[in-house]
Amino acid sequence: MWLSLVLLLAGLALLVKGGDWLVTGSSSLARKYGISELVIGLTVVAFGTSAPELVVSVMAALNGHSEIALGNVIGSNNFNLFVILGLTAVVKPLQVQVGVIRREIPLSLFAALLLLVLANEFWRGGDGLMVGRADGLVLLLCFGFFLYYIYRSMQAPGVEVEEGAVATKKPLVAALLIVGGLAGLIIGGRWVVNSAVDLARMFAVSEKVIGLTIVAMGTSLPELVTSLVALRKGSADMAIGNVVGSNIFNIFLILGVGASIQAMPYTSAFNLDLGLLLGGTVLLLLAMFTGKRRVLDRWEGLLFLLLYAGYMVYVGLRN
Repeated sequence: MWLSLVLLLAGLALLVKGGDWLVTGSSSLARKYGISELVIGLTVVAFGTSAPELVVSVMAALNGHSEIALGNVIGSNNFNLFVILGLTAVVKPLQVQVGVIRREIPLSLFAALLLLVLANEFWRGGDGLMVGRADGLVLLLCFGFFLYYIYRSMQAPGVEVEEGAVATKKPLVAALLIVGGLAGLIIGGRWVVNSAVDLARMFAVSEKVIGLTIVAMGTSLPELVTSLVALRKGSADMAIGNVVGSNIFNIFLILGVGASIQAMPYTSAFNLDLGLLLGGTVLLLLAMFTGKRRVLDRWEGLLFLLLYAGYMVYVGLRN
């Protein structure tokens, strides 16, 4: 038990430092080469902060723990949406670009809806639901289209580069910061997850609940730390891009890879958790047109946090 606690604290420290290095290096490269910080947030930072989810979900799927793999992704996306965006908005209202409202947020909504349809096999009916290998290939195909869209966005003229507070560093230094930050996030996330799972199992918690709560929160800590660090450094685009990009990565890439390697049995109880993700994404879109337009206000961020708290109470009672 004491070893698990030590690893938990050490992992948290690595996550904090790794997030700081990753944002600093990525922001520096974005400014030097004229790349939008939103694009950096949607790609490099989103992939880096999703790396713990990728490792955990693939390993869980290979070892026959599909509930942990699915719960990790669905739970992480809900945590990203409700807690990370909610907390960052409470700290400082988030200004959201028009393109994010018109394209990236609807794309994350489509990803969650596609997973719901594929997993429930509405066209077949019957029992024995699963996210199979064919479903995984469909998700990976969608991920390929997403990368192509990002590539086209980078080629667009007149890309707006946000002026944040991070000083531009030499490319080699920035690259080393990115690599070191990713390593810290991956190692720290792994330590946090493993120690948290060990502690949770001492209290006989089910794998589904572990996946939706402890593992999901642990693997989402990189996104939380990175978004808060980005916000503190004046990179609001990277903060919002990190969260939205991670949610797209988690479904298209992580579940796509996991299901392509090993088909994952799916229980209909996950439908409520996916429904929360869909409802929360719709709520995020509606929030762009209430109060200040294209801004996630503090009261809206607080509402997201309260909704997640109520969801956690429900999950605990359901267990």
